[in-house]
Amino acid sequence: MFINYSLFILFLPLAAFIVQIFFGKRLPRQGDWVSIAAIVTTLVLSIIMFVSMLINYNPDFKQEDSFTWLDAGEFEIKLGFLVDNLTIIMLLVVSLISTCTHIFSTEYLKGDIRYSRYFAYLGLFTFSMNGIVLANNLMSMYMFWELVGVSSYLLIGHWFEKKSAADASKKAFLTNRVGDIGFFIGIMLIYNAIGSFAFLDIFEGVSKGMITGTALTVAGIGLFMGAMGKSSQFPLHIWLPDAMEGPTPVSALMHAATMVAAGVYLSVRIFPILTPDALLVVAYVGGFTALFAASIAITQTDIKKVLAYSTVSQLGYMILAVGTGVYTAAFFHLLTHAMFKANLFYGSGSVIHAMHHALHEKHDHDTDPQDMRNMGGFRSKMPITHWSMLVSTLAIAGVPLFSGFLSKDAILAGTLSFAQHNPQHFLLPVFGFGAAMITAFYMFRMMFLTFYGESKMPELVDDIHESPAVMSMPIVLLGTLSIFIWYTLPNLNPMASYGWFNPKLINHQFIGGLVHPVDSVVPGSVSAIEIAEHAHHAHYLAMYISIAVAVIGILFSWIFYIRKILSAKAWAKRLGFLYNLSLNKYYFDENYDKYIYQPVLRLANKIAWIDWELYDKYFINGFGRLTNLSSKVTGKFDYNTIDQLIIDGSGRITDNLGRLLKTVQTGKLQNYLLYVTAGLILLIVIQSF
Repeated sequence: MFINYSLFILFLPLAAFIVQIFFGKRLPRQGDWVSIAAIVTTLVLSIIMFVSMLINYNPDFKQEDSFTWLDAGEFEIKLGFLVDNLTIIMLLVVSLISTCTHIFSTEYLKGDIRYSRYFAYLGLFTFSMNGIVLANNLMSMYMFWELVGVSSYLLIGHWFEKKSAADASKKAFLTNRVGDIGFFIGIMLIYNAIGSFAFLDIFEGVSKGMITGTALTVAGIGLFMGAMGKSSQFPLHIWLPDAMEGPTPVSALMHAATMVAAGVYLSVRIFPILTPDALLVVAYVGGFTALFAASIAITQTDIKKVLAYSTVSQLGYMILAVGTGVYTAAFFHLLTHAMFKANLFYGSGSVIHAMHHALHEKHDHDTDPQDMRNMGGFRSKMPITHWSMLVSTLAIAGVPLFSGFLSKDAILAGTLSFAQHNPQHFLLPVFGFGAAMITAFYMFRMMFLTFYGESKMPELVDDIHESPAVMSMPIVLLGTLSIFIWYTLPNLNPMASYGWFNPKLINHQFIGGLVHPVDSVVPGSVSAIEIAEHAHHAHYLAMYISIAVAVIGILFSWIFYIRKILSAKAWAKRLGFLYNLSLNKYYFDENYDKYIYQPVLRLANKIAWIDWELYDKYFINGFGRLTNLSSKVTGKFDYNTIDQLIIDGSGRITDNLGRLLKTVQTGKLQNYLLYVTAGLILLIVIQSF
């Protein structure tokens, strides 16, 4: 049953894409109802599977099916689908966020010039992500991985007539290809050693020692590079903030449950084969990204850019959890983050929508509707948006009784435990707790600048109003799902050893979606049960510290932006160089342009000059001229010598001989007798010698 449901969930969005792309403009409402019907159906099927999983809970549940895609004798590739507990939860998350995005978009993109095409691309995007979730092997995952890249390119560049959007779509596509090169190399290393792409075959092969040591570490880091690209980890983080040029519902879809979550999902799937050295690389990349991105978000003024860097930071948390061994916490945070981050993006879209209409009423086309410096005082004008975003902000800030606290606490406990047992890696919890404090600060800074205080543009206040119901409903739903109560289901929470939850799942770990106490398949790795126990013992200390840093972050934000005891402008000026570094995103784009893009373009221009001016003109064209000259010489020789002297000469000789012999053929018997007699005489004379 689950496999059949999963196939429906996979292919319904693809069917909607095909209908929309070919017939959308001819259908009523440009066919948006086709896409919505398809995606709502996938949500219903996902809920049925999820409820069934909870009712008949089995930590070892797994259904798998595969088929031979390519058979070349010794070389065979099988593709297939895997449905387990991890898959079911991810399908529910993807279908829920995608459904909200479809509904929210009907109002947000109302009247858009490419309305039907937009919904078609949403279907393609959802199909691609579901393919990643359902893949039971690296080859299938890689195919859908690249398809997600294509569909994200199409959605980010939806308004491609705007140069910034066109550039952002190309930047996202190309940056992800850098990570995907490593992903592909990792896949090939694994296949070369084990001879299979299937996850279970790979786990078995690694446990048998078919690939070990440095080779396995390099292969694991290669696979992780794919996750670095998709999940926008340092130094491949540059594309995600620019992706905000796409429509806001697309940002919610990408940042919450699909594209960027794919990297974390991959990391969780391949965790059993990651060596301790590879995990250390993963941990430091994730930890540094969490703190680094948070330090950029603290100064941004574009409401969507704040949320974009927040996403990069939160993804860093998840990757940090994978690297320190508590990958169950990474997946749990992926789940909670999907709800509150999608809600924050929908809320920002609601604010931008209201600002856009207010500015339109004032015929103001120069003011940026996304700049928080133009907002303020929206709390009473947009109460639904305000309260829903406030709940999600409390969640992402790590405030108790909200979902983000539960999952972030699990990550920080695991990271703290790792550092306690490996003191040389003390920076990892510093990254984690530091990012938590900064997150609380900049998220409440966003809320205070947007909804509180005096309006920065009083002339707009009367025209600001709450968004229509189709936009408000997803905001309320996801805000509600950001409260802790929904995550106390014992079968849903993978970190059940903590005080918030039923302890019956203590020491259980997700490995490839199978909830059971098994260890990493890499020989010599730390036991998964030991990791869970260590994290459990560090839980309360981590909880106290995380609450403290959240309170400090919120308090400083309140001091700066509500009470204004401290002046944000004065401190920005005082910090000077550091402030400018953060405001300008540490000049990564400029440095990449200066030291990578431009040198590569100059090298390409020089190679093009060599190709055109030297190779083409002197070698290729020179060879052509030589061939042309040779053909003229051989042509003349052919015509004047072969044709004129030999061929035509032979013809003339034959013609003349024919004319001469023609005169001999007289038809008179006397002449013939004379010729015979003369011949006989000639023969006798010759023989006489």
